Amino acid sequence: MKPLLHDALVCLQVAVLVYFVMCNAFLLLLLASSALSMARHRLEAWHEGRLRLLGSEAAPRISLVAPAFNEALTVSQSVRSLLTLSYPQLEVVLVNDGSSDSTIDVLRRDFDLVQVKTVYRRRLHAAPVRAIYRSTTSSGLVVVDKDNGGKADALNAGLNVATGELVCAIDADTVIEPDGLLRMVRPFLLHDGVVAAGGTIRAANGCTIRGGRVIAARAPRGLLAGIQAVEYERAFLAGRLGWNRLGGNLIVSGAFGLFRREATIAAGGYEHATVGEDMELVARLRRHARDRGLPDRVEFIPDPVAWTEVPESLRGLGRQRDRWHRGLADVLWRHRAAIGRPRYGTLGLVALPYFLLVELFGPVVEAAGLVGLVAGLLTGTLSWPFSVLFFLAAYALGLVVTVFALVLDECTYRGYGGLRERLRLFGFALLEPFGYRQLTTLWRLRGLVKFLRGRTDWGEMTRTGFTVEPDAPAVPPGPPAVRRVAGGTSPA
Repeated sequence: MKPLLHDALVCLQVAVLVYFVMCNAFLLLLLASSALSMARHRLEAWHEGRLRLLGSEAAPRISLVAPAFNEALTVSQSVRSLLTLSYPQLEVVLVNDGSSDSTIDVLRRDFDLVQVKTVYRRRLHAAPVRAIYRSTTSSGLVVVDKDNGGKADALNAGLNVATGELVCAIDADTVIEPDGLLRMVRPFLLHDGVVAAGGTIRAANGCTIRGGRVIAARAPRGLLAGIQAVEYERAFLAGRLGWNRLGGNLIVSGAFGLFRREATIAAGGYEHATVGEDMELVARLRRHARDRGLPDRVEFIPDPVAWTEVPESLRGLGRQRDRWHRGLADVLWRHRAAIGRPRYGTLGLVALPYFLLVELFGPVVEAAGLVGLVAGLLTGTLSWPFSVLFFLAAYALGLVVTVFALVLDECTYRGYGGLRERLRLFGFALLEPFGYRQLTTLWRLRGLVKFLRGRTDWGEMTRTGFTVEPDAPAVPPGPPAVRRVAGGTSPA
């Protein structure tokens, strides 16, 4: 073997080893921070006055903004579910984003909508609004009918119309816990300077859902969905919860997040030309506040506040991870000027560098490490015993993080029920490194390449949805009937 090639392989292997050690050292820091944050969460006392506040008309008004496009078959059930959430001051803003089916007609019929003449303040850029309606039967419902402009455009139109002090953007497939809003508003009452808050989102695949509510929380049965459920547990309870104490939360899930409306509008609302609009908004909110000397606190609560369907096909999962990585790359590029800047505090000095070096370049290093491993074994620069020990160490650490997340899940007010369900999740974690990990690395690499080539499209999105149980009664003119998240092809 040529000395130059030998030296290059050794340098690559050492670099990957150092990267592995540094990443996992920071991961252990996040785990410790997560444990402390969970302890604080459990010990924080809700004063009786605050509980009375949340049950009174003095509670901060929340506007739920829900975009809809060609959802005539399900829109009425979705709206009814939102209107029954436990919160005293709730406004539901349904934005019909230029649907080509009968979505607006169904809404007019089922909620007795009447067009209102009101001044529409276009504080955020959005496609033209055709009409604004209010329901004569549900006082908290506002429907905005507008030209098609995409998800971010619809959310901006909803923000223009919303009247709540806080706004919550939700995805169409999100199932919200009945008291999810009460829990999500908690950080805004307990801490000063909170501009956004997020909570744990769990995989709904395998759960039984009735009336838009999860009545039986069970781990997914399919392997692909099950491993994703484990990923969600780790990402939220061993990741975002840990960023709380460090002050570096940069992601509020687009499926269900709560924001201060005026701060969101002042920062410019949702960006149209990105596939990572949720993360981009949080980064811009925080930079906007820091540039003006304002608080920029973003809080995460460990309680499960919403459930979402995860992909059960390789094709759908690949598209999702591809899109997520393009979104991450786009956000980091847009906010590259904040990386390493002390004026942005933890955001600039810790969070953004972490997402750049660990999350964005992680798949590049993993792929390089795999190439170096194979080449090292073939050329003799790596010994088999060392390689096996290294793999076992990485495997064991991954299991430790998973077990840690499952233990923290036990501390939340509602997790996957029973020891059997947790053992099922642990079984999925045992299988994760064998094929699944390599596929997600490949998809993330593909997303990075697409970003570098200028691809910004979302790609085709199809969902299995929630199927009606065989013994469920016909759907009445009220909340949705019993639904079970089933298998099939359902990219998230």
